[in-house]
Amino acid sequence: MIMAPLRRIFALMRKEFLSLLKDKRSRMVIIVPPIVQLLVFGYAATFDLERVPFAVYNEDRTAAARELVARFDSSPNFEQVAQVHSDAEIAPLVDAQQVLLVLNLGPEFSRDLHGGGASVQMIVDGRDSNTSMLVLNYARVIVRQFNAEWAERAGLPATARIAVRSWFNPNLQSRWFMVPGIVALLTLVVTLLVTALSVAREREQGTFDQLLVTPFHPYEILAGKSLPGFVIGLLEASFIIAVASLWFEVPLQGSLLTLYAGLTLFLLSAIGVGLMISSLAVTQQQGLLGAFLFLVPAIILSGFTTPIANMPQIVQDLTLLNPMRYFEIILRTVFLEGATLEQVAGQLWPMALIGTVSLSLAAWLFRRRLY
Repeated sequence: MIMAPLRRIFALMRKEFLSLLKDKRSRMVIIVPPIVQLLVFGYAATFDLERVPFAVYNEDRTAAARELVARFDSSPNFEQVAQVHSDAEIAPLVDAQQVLLVLNLGPEFSRDLHGGGASVQMIVDGRDSNTSMLVLNYARVIVRQFNAEWAERAGLPATARIAVRSWFNPNLQSRWFMVPGIVALLTLVVTLLVTALSVAREREQGTFDQLLVTPFHPYEILAGKSLPGFVIGLLEASFIIAVASLWFEVPLQGSLLTLYAGLTLFLLSAIGVGLMISSLAVTQQQGLLGAFLFLVPAIILSGFTTPIANMPQIVQDLTLLNPMRYFEIILRTVFLEGATLEQVAGQLWPMALIGTVSLSLAAWLFRRRLY
């Protein structure tokens, strides 16, 4: 009883793979664009910074220390969101990405300043290396201005030196931030296109009616259309992960189990959306248009190109419906921080929910178009 449906699903999967591989355009979509985009994004893409949330750990509290902190507060490039009172409070703020910078002024800052040289420690979240470099550039400008005015006012050759520690990305390489995010982007593009065009291709070629007279049940047809996209997405993502680790040398600090748990749920979400589009599309052109109508906002609202924290609140709320948002977080935390399955659980269940809802809607739309 169980083997008969499995055989039918496998036969439909085989037909779907043959249709994809025999069609030159489908082969091009699956193979060439992801490789080209991976190389382009990996080597060329960079981002700009809009504002920097930072915390202050002022152990000196003299006039000089307060003046330097005030300069950061008054800068349009910085926004103080927390004050730290002990070393133990620093790590949770950076780990939770509540701050990109911790400004630490030691207890002897003012005395060392009068003595000719004081150290200002900048603890930077190095997961986004481009942002970190911009943060340091802004900080250096403020410190240089402070040095010049302090020396002129006090008649001393006082200097404040910056001691930098970049967490999670010590060398501040932009590829360490960019390349993991590309896994989600390219996997979504390929998986969505494959599934969005599957049923539309049948209708356009006139073979959809033939499916209706076969012994296939609707759920078997849906499964047969879903599994090829899942397999292709899984292989595509695995290839990009391998390139990220072996070619671009991005360290994979976490476990593959955690990474592939997120990938599985992400693929199910993407397949659900793709099948919804395919169920509504009559031609492949309509399916392609529907896929890109979803792809563009999904990428923009994922945090891949623009930090979600910089978006208006209503737009931030919309990102909660985007599965790519959650998978981007999983990728970067697993790659750079070594996050465990428990630590990314808060990103897994929303994707599971989105996948369940989208696949259910796709099944309902598919059955409705059948009868």
